[in-house]
Amino acid sequence: MADGRQRKNIAIGLEVEIVQKSDQRSGKLTAGVVAKILTKSSNHPHGIKVQLTSGLVGRVKNTIE
Repeated sequence: MADGRQRKNIAIGLEVEIVQKSDQRSGKLTAGVVAKILTKSSNHPHGIKVQLTSGLVGRVKNTIE
């Protein structure tokens, strides 16, 4: 599993697990495929923000190999 806090580890088409804003307290993860990378900086302490092909937006916690 690559570190979801580094932008270099995230690519469009990659399968990832994200945590949505509404799920931050519970830590519930949602799996999907990256459609857009929304974070511009090279890293972020809480994870790179992405939009999935399903339209959901959240921060990457894990990549799925």
